[in-house]
Amino acid sequence: MRRVISIKWKIMIFSFGVVFFSIIIAGVIAAGKLYDQTEERLGERGLITGRTVANLPEVQQSLVQSEGWETLNPIVNRVRTINGSDYIVVLNLNRIRYSHPVEEKLGTVSSGKDEGAAFAEHSYVSKAKGELGVSIRSFVPIMNAEHEQIGVVIVGNIMPNLVTVLSSIKSELALIALLALGFGSVGSWLLARRIKQETFQLEPHEISRLLVERTATFEAMNEGVIAIDLNGKIMIFNDKAKRILDIAEEVTDLPVEEVIKGKLLSILKSKDRFENEETTVGQKVLLISKVPIIVEGIEVGGVAVFQDRTEVAAMAEELTGVKNFVEALRVQNHESLNRLHTIAGLIQLDEKEKALDYVFDVSQQDEDLSNFLSKRINDFRISGLILSKVRRGKELGINVTIDRDSVYKKNPILLDSHDLVLILGNLIENAFYSFHEVSREDKLIHLSIIGDDDGLYLSVEDNGCGMKDDIQARVLEKGFSTKGKDGNGLGLYLINRTIERANGTMKLVSYEDEGTSIEIVIPMSTEGSEHDDD
Repeated sequence: MRRVISIKWKIMIFSFGVVFFSIIIAGVIAAGKLYDQTEERLGERGLITGRTVANLPEVQQSLVQSEGWETLNPIVNRVRTINGSDYIVVLNLNRIRYSHPVEEKLGTVSSGKDEGAAFAEHSYVSKAKGELGVSIRSFVPIMNAEHEQIGVVIVGNIMPNLVTVLSSIKSELALIALLALGFGSVGSWLLARRIKQETFQLEPHEISRLLVERTATFEAMNEGVIAIDLNGKIMIFNDKAKRILDIAEEVTDLPVEEVIKGKLLSILKSKDRFENEETTVGQKVLLISKVPIIVEGIEVGGVAVFQDRTEVAAMAEELTGVKNFVEALRVQNHESLNRLHTIAGLIQLDEKEKALDYVFDVSQQDEDLSNFLSKRINDFRISGLILSKVRRGKELGINVTIDRDSVYKKNPILLDSHDLVLILGNLIENAFYSFHEVSREDKLIHLSIIGDDDGLYLSVEDNGCGMKDDIQARVLEKGFSTKGKDGNGLGLYLINRTIERANGTMKLVSYEDEGTSIEIVIPMSTEGSEHDDD
């Protein structure tokens, strides 16, 4: 099993590495500086030694003699030894060597390329690379008593390598490194402990997982969520909130004033807590709750959760079937008024017998349908729904018929009467809408409800406009509707969800300009009704 290193140790290791790397960089810079100082010191020491040699009377006297090097070279070697120089060369104005560490070169002419300025009474330092390494050469002119130049002194010091230079201060370097590493280690431990406290003792992978889970949770919520900090900057603005407020662009990290206006803004920025506060945004009425965000007893912001009451009301209306019963009462009232007007008109025309026949005829039709429903459909909610839809169909010029073999005695174990009202009501309303733009004389809707011990069979058929293939592929999607502004896209979606919950199946067959047939089969019990995985 792979061993997971704690974030505290990771921070300590990282901080220690930074300190160690900084020490190395500082050491390199310090070494370079020390090397340059050593070079400068050797050059200055060479100039001092050169001036000492140039001012010796013996040197000035020997330099004007034809073979003066025999007297001058031993004197210069003693000075070289006393001052610790690597070599000293004395030249006359003809560049003849009067002093040199190699005796064979005494009396020979020097061919050096950096000596020219010294013969013009200049003192200076140069660096040259030779067989012994890099040497620091100090040039000093030799002047006689009349202040006339008679020669040049060249003092050479071999530049030590970097290791030799650093070894001269190894004790100091060791102490500095020890102190830096010690303080760096303590600082790394304190920093790691502080960061660990600030992250609630969580490891990086745990923080990452919490962030992913938090984002997924907010996006999965069916309510709008907005969170802001104390400065009014947006920290969270989930997709549902964007849809409710009609916002398309990304708004995280923006000031809330640039995105939201009106009462909703005042609620978000308020220090108070709100529960189910109703506010209007455009044409929408929102129900909003807002609470402060508290971290370790300190308020750091606020979060608001809200939902569109219009959508909630639409779903509730679909779920409860209120719309169906309200429509049924309206149709019944309208039909009753029409019948009364017809009877009143016949009486005024003194057609009493026709009025009486009309009453008997209408009553017989209603009685036949009522008797059939009361005998075959053992649920007053469903029979009432069917009766209202038949009358609604007459008002719209649509003939709604019910299969005479229909029978309904009990509910499937996973459905109740409310669910069946939802299914039938939405299917019949969709069938009514299928004739919205159809000019056909015989507009028909046929219902069938057959239940036995094995299951319940429902079907609704119409000869309306039908559906194209691309529409059939999307009719079960939530929010998809062919009714434009009149639809909310919840009817067939809720029907399908209800059928799936009851382990049932739904089959939809539709042909454009011919009609639509929807068949639903729901098992009475749960035994053997589970869907196969293949």
